[in-house]
Amino acid sequence: MFGFIKKSLGKTVDAIKTVAPKKQITFTKDEIEDILLEADVEYELVEIILREIYQENVTREILRSKLLATLRYAEYKEPAYTPPFVELIVGVNGAGKTTTIAKLAQKYKNEGKKVILGAGDTFRAAAIEQLTLWSKRLDIPIVASKQGHDSSAVAYDAIDSAKAKGFDNVIIDTAGRLHTQTNLANELKKINRICAKAHEGAPHRTILIIDGTQGNSAITQAKAFHEMIGIDGIIITKLDGTAKGGSIFSIAYALELPILYVGTGEQPENLTPFNKFEFVDGLLDAIYEQEA
Repeated sequence: MFGFIKKSLGKTVDAIKTVAPKKQITFTKDEIEDILLEADVEYELVEIILREIYQENVTREILRSKLLATLRYAEYKEPAYTPPFVELIVGVNGAGKTTTIAKLAQKYKNEGKKVILGAGDTFRAAAIEQLTLWSKRLDIPIVASKQGHDSSAVAYDAIDSAKAKGFDNVIIDTAGRLHTQTNLANELKKINRICAKAHEGAPHRTILIIDGTQGNSAITQAKAFHEMIGIDGIIITKLDGTAKGGSIFSIAYALELPILYVGTGEQPENLTPFNKFEFVDGLLDAIYEQEA
């Protein structure tokens, strides 16, 4: 198994073993149903997968093709843009937004790019403080203001500073929850408009952060954000701490959006590009016995 797969799917594999303790060369459709449900694949998607399997004995290759089909939207193509590349990071509080921003920033820095952060979650003082601490730890500049200030102004200033100083990447945090969903939607739409005024085509990518421990319950939340502002890709956090790894299939299938990265720890380097083939094969390695 690949390193990150082994780590991120560990608890999911343990859950599967409660219904399929022994590896086999084939499984019945009923057994596959139990396995997928135990991994937290949404029931409706399980039914769709099984409906398209016509053999009673399900081999690894048959199941592999069906699981990969649910991830057909997992590929991401970067849009054409004039630097800096502006990313808006959205998601509910507690999903791991701030830590994920730090991981992205570290990744870009390791690639030799100049990065600046925008502390656009001005709704919570703790969010500003946490992101400022990460900026100091990673030695990456940040544009921040006080709690209650206009988040759109922070976004504009971060982009403006990046353009003036020749930065490659701008990563902007946003509030996860305001008093009502309407307030949140209005704020996100305003940030979008201001980013476009500050730089042509910005934000070039809007990323939704999803807490992997929420499993399929995150789908409704993700749909709401997608309707509010339009999401370009997803990062799933805390996957190493959950037995709900199968929810990735449901999330990707329901939203028709690419999964960009998987978070597997708290450190800046614990962010792995999502590869659908490695993910599916890692899961199947835990289920199927290798044929001689």
